[in-house]
Amino acid sequence: MARTAEVVRNTKETQITVRVDLDGSGVADVETGVGFFDHMLDSFARFAGVDLHVRTKGDLHIDFHHTVEDTGIVLGQAINKALDGFKGIRRFGHGYVPMDETLTRCALDLCNRPYLIWKVAFKTQKIGEFDTELFKEFHQAFAMHSGACIHLETLYGDNSHHIAESGFKALGLALRAAVELDPKSHGRAPSTKGVL
Repeated sequence: MARTAEVVRNTKETQITVRVDLDGSGVADVETGVGFFDHMLDSFARFAGVDLHVRTKGDLHIDFHHTVEDTGIVLGQAINKALDGFKGIRRFGHGYVPMDETLTRCALDLCNRPYLIWKVAFKTQKIGEFDTELFKEFHQAFAMHSGACIHLETLYGDNSHHIAESGFKALGLALRAAVELDPKSHGRAPSTKGVL
């Protein structure tokens, strides 16, 4: 059975379409109007092994906030929809990503009890024109709408680009492990409750 989903969300601030294939090969086709954000989503998809199609049109004449946060919402919804009740997955995943002087780790639980622990400090307020505070907004939105408990921490690092990119890659690696089908689950949700 294909683990795919499409979610469309249209508001006065953003118009977004996201398609995901959890069993893809990490191919990304992303256009948000924000080049650095596109680069981060491409990195996420590649390391998650998820095929990702994103089209976001946002109110960039105001700032990048709505575009970034709302894309996180819709991406989370699409992942959640494709998981179809979290049946048969490994559920937990983690990843460590070193990038030059930076080391970031992510631990993730697809438990349908969303939470974000964010221990990431940027050395600059911007990467080019991109406000670094928006990375937390994206991860918060993604966690809340995917049903994931995410702990993301940069253990050390200086370069803001490396800190941001290692976070997206670590999230991708953690998700890749968590969505993997576990033959020992026999298609059941991986929980002592029997449902997530």
